Amino acid sequence: MTPAMLRQLWSLIEKTQANVLLKLDDTSLVQCLLNQLQQDQTLNHEQTHILSDYLHNRLSLIRDLAQQRY
Repeated sequence: MTPAMLRQLWSLIEKTQANVLLKLDDTSLVQCLLNQLQQDQTLNHEQTHILSDYLHNRLSLIRDLAQQRY
């Protein structure tokens, strides 16, 4: 995962409405973010898998940040 991809991912998380980040279950939230990211760039299977793992490992942080914005 490149630094540019990480920046793009966290920018996407910040732009996503807090209520969306809070209401979706874990799997749906990861899928939602991956789908939005894939609209901006093409991801291969390996990149998608790495990003999925990364997001799953940071769901608590993502939800904490969303709760602060809510």
